[in-house]
Amino acid sequence: MYCTACGFQMADDAAFCSKCGKATGAPPTPRVTSKRRLSRPMYDKKIAGVCSGFARYLDMDVTLVRVIWLILAFTTGAGFIGYIIGWICMPREDAPPAVAVAQPTAT
Repeated sequence: MYCTACGFQMADDAAFCSKCGKATGAPPTPRVTSKRRLSRPMYDKKIAGVCSGFARYLDMDVTLVRVIWLILAFTTGAGFIGYIIGWICMPREDAPPAVAVAQPTAT
């Protein structure tokens, strides 16, 4: 593909000319965003939702995260401090994630 302004040869998927900066009309590549976000879900919590938020973010079982957190809390004390910091710093998420419902097909 050639730039219409300066005639510079570009890659086929280029959105802008690298020489003159003119837009080529090709759509920009879509930005990939992560669905995972570290937050405290209010629908799946025991105390403040910190362990539930970390479990969802790390894609782990929430019970395993709670057990690890308790072990850290009672052996080193870092679990208590980390929980309080997580409680303060992690944003609150009130609504549960949307669940896709299968629509019955007509036969």
